[in-house]
Amino acid sequence: MKALRTGGAFIGGLLTIVASVNAPPASAQSSQPYTWRNVAMVGGGFVPGIVYNQTTPNLVYVRTDIGGAYRQDPVTRRWIPLLDWVSWDEWGLTGVASIATDPVNPNNVYLAAGTYTNDWDPNNGAILRSSNQGATWARTTLPFKLGGNMPGRGCGERLAIDTNKNSILYLGAPSGNGLWKSNDSGVTWARVTSFPNPGTYVEDPAFPYTADNQGLYWVLFDKRTGTPGSPTQTIYVGVADKTGPSIYRSTDGGASWAAIPGQPVGFLPHKGVLDTSNGYLFIAYSDNGGPYVGGHGDVWRFATATGAWTRISPVPSSPDPNGDNYFGYNGLSVDRQHPSTVMVTAYSSWWPDTIIWRSNDSGATWSKIWNWTRYPSRSFRYVQDITAAPWLKWPAAPLCGGGRPGAEVNPKLGWMTETLEIDPFNRDRFLYGTGATLYGSDNLTVWDQSSTSQITIKVMAQGIEETAILDLVSPPSGAPLLSAVGDIRGFRHDNVDVVPATMYAVLSSTTSLDYAELSPSYVVRVGNGDTANCEMSAAVSTNGGTSWTKVTSQPGGLTGGGTVAVAATGGGKIVWSPDGVGVYYTTSGGKTWTASTGVPAGARVASDRVNPSKFYAFANGTFYVSTNGGASFSATAATGLPASSVRFKAVPGREGDVWLAGGTPSDGAYGLWHSTNSGASFTPLLNVDEADTIGFGKAASGQTYMALYTSAKVAGVRGIYRSDDAGATWVRINDDQHQYAWTGAAITGDPRVYGRVYVSTNGRGILYGDPAP
Repeated sequence: MKALRTGGAFIGGLLTIVASVNAPPASAQSSQPYTWRNVAMVGGGFVPGIVYNQTTPNLVYVRTDIGGAYRQDPVTRRWIPLLDWVSWDEWGLTGVASIATDPVNPNNVYLAAGTYTNDWDPNNGAILRSSNQGATWARTTLPFKLGGNMPGRGCGERLAIDTNKNSILYLGAPSGNGLWKSNDSGVTWARVTSFPNPGTYVEDPAFPYTADNQGLYWVLFDKRTGTPGSPTQTIYVGVADKTGPSIYRSTDGGASWAAIPGQPVGFLPHKGVLDTSNGYLFIAYSDNGGPYVGGHGDVWRFATATGAWTRISPVPSSPDPNGDNYFGYNGLSVDRQHPSTVMVTAYSSWWPDTIIWRSNDSGATWSKIWNWTRYPSRSFRYVQDITAAPWLKWPAAPLCGGGRPGAEVNPKLGWMTETLEIDPFNRDRFLYGTGATLYGSDNLTVWDQSSTSQITIKVMAQGIEETAILDLVSPPSGAPLLSAVGDIRGFRHDNVDVVPATMYAVLSSTTSLDYAELSPSYVVRVGNGDTANCEMSAAVSTNGGTSWTKVTSQPGGLTGGGTVAVAATGGGKIVWSPDGVGVYYTTSGGKTWTASTGVPAGARVASDRVNPSKFYAFANGTFYVSTNGGASFSATAATGLPASSVRFKAVPGREGDVWLAGGTPSDGAYGLWHSTNSGASFTPLLNVDEADTIGFGKAASGQTYMALYTSAKVAGVRGIYRSDDAGATWVRINDDQHQYAWTGAAITGDPRVYGRVYVSTNGRGILYGDPAP
């Protein structure tokens, strides 16, 4: 990913805006209007935050960890993506750390955007500001990074608007950067130097992903302590600190701060919610920042008038590892129409399922969404409707040893349930986020009718497409699209506008797939097998991806799926380059594997699309070719190729015709190359500045060479491009409002539909484009 020098300047304690988003770039060579849509999957990723506007009905936003933010259409109840304009260089803005919707002027919405606080994201975080509910945005770049995809990302909302004076905003920062304030609707920001605790909690200093101080988790304003147009006086902040006080309060509009006396210590305050009707502050605690783990936790209620703290945990914490409390709490919400009603989740209860509790007496007593009857049986306060995303009923895993405990149900109620919100204007509605989708109900109060009444929980993620796409193929027959998807395996799409009934069987994540060009029903996938359930890391389909059979053996010592290539005629001839070991080949469809010679471990592999004995590989700037089915490879004499980040493919119907894209700015070589002699030599395309992917689709009318597609920079402009004349000229087919951040993993045209292209994203699923009418 290419680094971008950001446009903010930190001067005299104030961060001033010097640039705005959506500035038009220089013109590309030419462009063509395209219509862009998502390939239908519905959901697929983690939803760590749901934010309702507290003064305007039917105005609700959700944030995702890598896929941007969405606003729900109040009529269709589909989710509208708000950050599709984010460019390649600014991909980090799609990790949304917090959302704030303005209770005074509901047209205003703010995002705290930035994906990683470590050096994985080269850019600093930003505050994005919109005065039209996310249709357009302005930006202030911050002097520090934000962590929309870091540990602790489901802990509250770090960004908050003063409920009385909406020009005042606060931001709780990570990485020890403390509390920040804006007095001018988010345009400029200054650190609140009087705030005493920037956070101390670090999950694990040994690893880059977990080594950061998680900082401040949430900010709350007590509207009762101000008047419209004047600053709210009482403000609460939750801090990532397990060893000392973690809840701080100001009673003078943020001038001074102090830890609230008598508060519990030893846990992290994941979520804080104010009930201003009854005068309670509710806190959900865990022993870990989440979202994956948490072994103990509690729920506490603070009486703001008397200062009394009361532990109201549905299941109190216990140091006993065999005790009933084996999870942390989050997903905390108060029913604004009936404030004594409170709900909370056990976000880290993975087995047998997540847990949701409901109280109608401010936490004095609780009812549970499921209960044990006689192990392994359970009774349920819900029925589940996954019609909108039927793949959530995961294909049964192959059993290994004793198999999985029988108490689990399929589909699960959820996992990583870090956010749950009751609609402030309709107490029958609530939403909660999981690691795979957004669920909710329209008959929530049925829960209260009896001890056996059941609410209906439905998929509520229509319009949200939040998956990381690792590979794509579009065969000449059979299904038009097969995908390799992180975390949720991938799909065979017989109709790209229809959600598939199921995901692939086996392999928890698919990293690469290929089909036999001359026998397209033969498909091979590789990925990360679940060894606890006897899964191998490769699987074969002989019916175009409809069903899969795991291979019966695999190379020892592999650590991941890597890349795979299938001979042009199929027939069990496969070359596989798994992570952690060398390149291997098989002629038996995976019954046995033999190490290839002449090619280094970690090489990317591909097959010739005509000659079934010919395979290609690339590693560290060198191109390799095999003419004996992958048994041995020889380095070609090709020079001038990039050293890393390369993807290449061979053209169907043309033996030895190979296109190679990739490189990085530091490589000294970054672009697109073409070979017509099986990689013996490559010619760079001088009309392409940079390129990261290459794919082929049906040829244009009157052309004999397939259309080319690439995610590239041409004439100084980043975009998605098509060439109908073998790369002699290029046309940009996306626009500045449809950039989708990083699109560098995979691209393919459709060999049956001229002009159609399928584009991978890292968080917005698969986009497909067709020439606009």
